[in-house]
Amino acid sequence: MNMAMQNALDQYKQVGVQSGIESASPHRLIQMLMAGALEKMSAAKGFMTRGEIAPKGEQIGWAISIIDGLRVSLDKSVGGELVENLDALYDYMTQQLVLANMNNDIDLLNEVASLMKEIKAGWDGIAKEAAEIEEAQQRKAAAGV
Repeated sequence: MNMAMQNALDQYKQVGVQSGIESASPHRLIQMLMAGALEKMSAAKGFMTRGEIAPKGEQIGWAISIIDGLRVSLDKSVGGELVENLDALYDYMTQQLVLANMNNDIDLLNEVASLMKEIKAGWDGIAKEAAEIEEAQQRKAAAGV
């Protein structure tokens, strides 16, 4: 696991993920990271609304770190348009969060949250397929294939 992904997971653990990260599948870890980024953006929005600058910045910083973890976890060796598009989208989201933080712009926070919800919905939709693939891989490994 690379350093950015580990940092994102560490931060996510610090904010209340109970347990299960160690035993979660790679697919589930991505789901958890996406949910964590959404939680951070929601918290930042609340702090922004109340004019609490420092905690707003912390929450946005955590969201950026999580998105960076998602971005660097993309398997660029597989390549393809999907990976390139996600890479560009994660970069865009990070830039928008920086601007949201600098300008106290709730609309930008909402835009990034909406994009993350769309990505997460797609990712959640393949959860069953991913679980079946992982189960097949575990059976092969157990059989020594």
